[in-house]
Formats: sequence, C-alpha cells, structure tokens
Amino acid sequence: MPASPRVAPALLRRLAAMVYEGLLLFGVLVGGFFVPQVVWSTFRQQAAPNWVLWSHLFLLLMLYCVWFWTHGGQTLALKTWKMKIVDRSGRPLRLMQAVLRYLVAWPSVGCFGLGLLWALFDPEKQFLHDRIAETRIVAASAEK
Repeated sequence: MPASPRVAPALLRRLAAMVYEGLLLFGVLVGGFFVPQVVWSTFRQQAAPNWVLWSHLFLLLMLYCVWFWTHGGQTLALKTWKMKIVDRSGRPLRLMQAVLRYLVAWPSVGCFGLGLLWALFDPEKQFLHDRIAETRIVAASAEK
C-alpha cells in the first residue's frame, strides 16, 4: 500500500536522493555542458565568456529537471529512491509550476540550505521551494 500523498518521505531519504541526483547530473553535465563548450572553443579559438557558461549550465539543468518533473514526476534519482514530485492535489506538475520550482530551488538550496531545513518545521515536512511552487515530494506508488 503506497504512503499517503500527504506524508512526505523521510528527510534523510530525500537528502540522499539529492546527493544521488548530484552524481547523476555529473554525467548530464559532461555531455550537455562540457562537449558544447569544447566545440565553442574549437571554432571560436577562445573560451566562451562566463555569462555564456553560466547561462548554459542554468538552462541545461532547468531543461533536465523540468522535463522529468513534467513527464512522470521523477528524475532517475527519484525513481531509484521511489519518490515523485506532484502538485498539491497529487496531479503531475504543469510546465510553469515545474519552472517555478526549479527557479525557487536555487536560492532555497543555495542560502546555506535554509530551504531544505524548512522541512524540519513545515507541518507537511516539505521543502520551502515545494511550499512556494505548491508541489510536494511523495512516495511513488508501486502500481504501474
């Protein structure tokens, strides 16, 4: 029987999934970030400007996250840890909702993890960026 959609998976489990996601993103970045930058450098005979590098990184990670969140609610890490991201009523995320979650997650995680610590005090144990985007991380159903 799947867990209630109102009950978030344990905080340590969600943090472990984030660490695993970071390892997987290394592969995404090698193919999706490093290779195009090598091509840029080869044809332009100079490194790409910093703003191009950071914009490319930001957009590549957004494409990865938003695609998976709106197409099944699970990245590979979430699928491995049997969790998914849904809206407040348990439905799949809408495109703009996924984009908002991604954009808000940067400062939520980047400000010394305060948005993650928010889950310790949140009544539904959700992260701050989930609260703002009206999303939630839930245990994935075993049904297929």
